[in-house]
Parts: sequence; C-alpha cells; structure tokens
Amino acid sequence: MYDESMLIEELFETYSKEKRVPVAGVIVEPIQAEGGDNHGSNYFFQKLQQITKKNEAALLIDEVQTGGGPTGKMWCHEHFELESPPHIVTFSKKMQLGGYYHLEEMKPKQAYRVFNTWMGDPSKLLLLEAVVDVIFKDNLLDLVTRVGDYTLAELRKMENEFSGTMNSSRGKGTFIAFNCATSELRDATIKKLLKRGIQAGGCGDCAVRLRPALTFTEHHANIFLDNLRSVLKG
Repeated sequence: MYDESMLIEELFETYSKEKRVPVAGVIVEPIQAEGGDNHGSNYFFQKLQQITKKNEAALLIDEVQTGGGPTGKMWCHEHFELESPPHIVTFSKKMQLGGYYHLEEMKPKQAYRVFNTWMGDPSKLLLLEAVVDVIFKDNLLDLVTRVGDYTLAELRKMENEFSGTMNSSRGKGTFIAFNCATSELRDATIKKLLKRGIQAGGCGDCAVRLRPALTFTEHHANIFLDNLRSVLKG
C-alpha cells in the first residue's frame, strides 16, 4: 500500500544519492492553509517525524496560521501525538508577533547568528502574556473545541441538503473549511456572505475557510450557518 510518506522517503533518497545534496530539514504546515485547508493524518505526521529523524534532518512545523489556539490546542501539532516535539516551530498572527521556538540542540553556538534589525518587540510580549492569560482563565481552548465540533457537524448536515453545491467539510477546532462545487460558486458565496456582514475567506481552488476569534460561540456559529444556508438556497 502506497502512502505520502513513501514519496517523502523517495525524495530524501533522490537528494542524498542522486543529487548528492542531503536534505537539511523539512518545513511543513500542520494544515496546508493557503493551498485549500488540506489536512494530513496523525499517521502522516508521525511517519514524517520518523523519516526526518532517520535521515538526521530537522522538522520545522509552520504554525503561523494554526498557532495560538484556533484548532482547540495551543499548537496544532499537539493533535498529532508525535513521539517528541518538532525541532523548530514558527508562529505569528494570533501570537501578536512573529517568532519561533526550538529544541536546545538547534540553538546556534555563536551569539547573534540569528539576528535582525528589530530583534523582537517587548511590547508585543506584554500583549501576548495578557492574551495567553485570558485563553487559559476563560478556558477558550475548550470553547474552540466544543463550538468547532458543533459547527462542523452542522456543515456536514448541510452537505446532505446541498449535495450538489458543497462538500468535504473539515477542520480542527474552529479552523474549518468546506468546498464549493466550483471556484465560481465559491467566490460568489463569499461575496454574498460579505453583503450579509459575514466575512469568510477563500483558499485553494474552491474552499471556503473560517478563521473566527477564540471567543466564537454557538450563537455566532448559528448566525453564520443560517446565513450560509440562505445564500446556498439562492
């Protein structure tokens, strides 16, 4: 049985033996966002980590979109039940500033090997500290998980109602997407929702994606779902 992890092993082999350029590391999103909110399985990410370890390559997980709680965990890769943490994790957006954290072994031996003009923004760290305090004080990760499960279940019911129009509802937490039958229908759906005061995004060829705040509740979900149903009815 062939799976995507076999393709990755083949790429490592090609670069190492044929091109004589060993792979230094792999950069991967836990959910391929701009490409269409495509999800890899836990098995895929577990195999990916095993392959990078076997080839002494670093595993960098790009959590710029998924970090900060929208999948119901602070970091989306926590869903994957990895044997050990990734070598490097990058973040931004909900985390108030762009940055990364890493294993001790990835720390440069020389000072200022990773350097830029700004060297971070301490004021953003104060904002982030306040945000993280609220996330845990108000149990927002639990809220995201509960409301995400509810919204996804309702979207899947809607697929039965509009089987020729929408399909493939998917997500973790409130990091949710579904596909429209065509790119044109996707674009029209987003525009009609916007006229109703609801901002949804597009990604990939035909996906509509949701990126609500961590305070998104069932009440807000129902407003979205009711308006989406009305738009799809035409």
